[in-house]
Amino acid sequence: MDKITVTGLPWAPPFAQGLVRDLRVRWALEEAGLPYEVRLIDGGERSSHAYRQKHPFGMVPAFEADGRGLFESGAVVHHIAADSEALMPPDRHDRASTVAWMFAALNTVEPPIQNLFAMDLQHSEEQWAKLRRPAALDEVKARLGALSAWLDGRDYLVDRFTAADILMTTVLRFLRHTDLVTEFPVLDAYVKRCEARPAFQKALRDQMADYARNAPVAA
Repeated sequence: MDKITVTGLPWAPPFAQGLVRDLRVRWALEEAGLPYEVRLIDGGERSSHAYRQKHPFGMVPAFEADGRGLFESGAVVHHIAADSEALMPPDRHDRASTVAWMFAALNTVEPPIQNLFAMDLQHSEEQWAKLRRPAALDEVKARLGALSAWLDGRDYLVDRFTAADILMTTVLRFLRHTDLVTEFPVLDAYVKRCEARPAFQKALRDQMADYARNAPVAA
């Protein structure tokens, strides 16, 4: 790939720091050994017509490489992985398994986790959230139980670290305000194993440094 640019936020509130989805893309690029630039965009620019041509929903990340753009973090991670054996196995069947787990992370595991995250950190005082939370919690635990059973005896989702582990780990991080992951020792060990990777540490450190530089000044 030629010059790569990833968009991110200049700052996020503490509950969201380290969770904004440009982290997934940064991590994938670090694992693949690809140099990239990060362009920080504020809310005004995200609403602009020019940016909506890059990301129709005005979110981050948007991704540009080889003069072409892409949006949706999962699609971007897959695009990076498709050209990187560090993220995608060469064997045809292993590649298919990796893609299946990428879809599972985003389509099966993330929605109930994101639902609980929103209830707890954005709507906790609303009556509907208090009534809905027990059922939402049960749904998350069911997904975590199934994932733990799969990972029992495995280090990663397939035979080695892949792009699927990037997506799954960043999904599970949305539960960091709870003890849910630590209730499943297999999952707790899995997340820590993935987070210990130098590429993740570099991506997280850089994202957090952006937030620190652009933190609002207290009145």
